[in-house]
Amino acid sequence: MTDNSRSNEQLLLLEVKGLTKFFPIRSKGLRRKVIGQARAVDDVSFNIFEGETLGLVGESGCGKTTTARCIVRALDPTSGEILFSHSDRETVDIAALSDREMFPLRRDVQMIFQDPYASLNPRMNILDIIGESLLVIGGMKDRTKRSKRVAELLKLVGLRPEYMQRFPHAFSGGQRQRIVIARALALKPRLVVADEPVSALDVSVQAQVLNLMLKLQQELNLTYLFVAHDLSVVKHFCDRVAVMYLGKIVELALTTSLFEGPMHPYTKALMGAVPEADPRRKAAMVPLIGEVPSPVSPPSGCHFHPRCPHVTELCKTTMPALEEIRLGQFVRCHRAAELAAG
Repeated sequence: MTDNSRSNEQLLLLEVKGLTKFFPIRSKGLRRKVIGQARAVDDVSFNIFEGETLGLVGESGCGKTTTARCIVRALDPTSGEILFSHSDRETVDIAALSDREMFPLRRDVQMIFQDPYASLNPRMNILDIIGESLLVIGGMKDRTKRSKRVAELLKLVGLRPEYMQRFPHAFSGGQRQRIVIARALALKPRLVVADEPVSALDVSVQAQVLNLMLKLQQELNLTYLFVAHDLSVVKHFCDRVAVMYLGKIVELALTTSLFEGPMHPYTKALMGAVPEADPRRKAAMVPLIGEVPSPVSPPSGCHFHPRCPHVTELCKTTMPALEEIRLGQFVRCHRAAELAAG
């Protein structure tokens, strides 16, 4: 979507409330007792409207991919709600479903993986790779019908239908990612979770894949959760952006608002780290002290406060809260709120 405006009548497709995912840390030896927990995702909340693209950004290890995998139930959340508006307009909590109950819902929620080389089975041809979900989830047992559907999908992503008899090693990285996209679209999903779908590709190929995803979104009314670390890609691809740091969302806003006036010091630092193409312009670098804290024992209050240049005493004990602003949501840090008020 290129228009950031959103109708009040637009369907709320996905609502994540207090999503938490902790990974146990076990001791060495035979007994392997649990001695701690790594807080990969810690009380994350956001929503996605039908037809829009929400970007989820942050540095490596901040919890982006874990959040995405919890939403598609590749990982079981520790706690929280993942409310999804089903195709029959019934809202279901994905986090509370058993594997058997989740099975029919998988046609509505699909994922595009980061590495197109690792996400395709090298022992299967493209017909079987794309057709597997049609057979297992879609119940399409007739191989002729599956072949016809796979041919349609390959055309949709810009590949020749005769390629379906080839194996993954015969394709370039960009072509493999197109195959991954075709597989994700096979069951006509309503929500596509894209986990850094272009980060493993060359820059010129990235543009082709992103243009393809935008084209498919317009034609098929797709909704994207777009996980990325490249802010230049997010700026031109997403309607809203959520910024994550150490398992928490520190800012969430409309894309134009976020890039024109970021509110949180971490967001400013993240944007300042992006190199400028024009040598005559200097990026507004925000120096950060120290290292990212361990998710095993994160800081109290705002997780960013040990490195923040504007830290206050309140930051050390209290997390900032979401505020509704201009149809989007901001997470204002306490210092930013003080500056805005004064």
